[in-house]
Amino acid sequence: MIDPSAAESYPPNIRAVLKKRSPAQEVLGLEILAVDVETGRVNIGFDATETLCNKWGGIQGGMVAAMLDDAMALAVGLTLEWGQISPTLEMKTSFLAACRPGRILAEGRVVRKGKSVAFAEAELRDEEGVLLATGSSTASFVTLKKKD
Repeated sequence: MIDPSAAESYPPNIRAVLKKRSPAQEVLGLEILAVDVETGRVNIGFDATETLCNKWGGIQGGMVAAMLDDAMALAVGLTLEWGQISPTLEMKTSFLAACRPGRILAEGRVVRKGKSVAFAEAELRDEEGVLLATGSSTASFVTLKKKD
């Protein structure tokens, strides 16, 4: 895991997650493991519990997509300023193997960043390194308005 005591050295989106995860990130069990601003990469761990599963014991596909979305959004967020967010415009998910409860590892990376959109990719693997799912997305950039 990255060092929370060095939080001020991380980009704003990483600092925000270290301060307080979103409710969805709490449910997914998200933990930021590594950040590389220069290459636009982020490594994340998820502690996937049975609450994410369908009735057959596999992690429900929407939860898998949410993990990929988090990895890609955090990667794109490495390039943004404080007060900016990167809503996902579109996303493709490929399910390659069944995801089961336990530790799931993700890597998100920026493929290309333009003036108003970014393209990102992510992979999910189990602890043995088996590729479970891949994703690609397009995200826009939005600057939040300050509250009066």
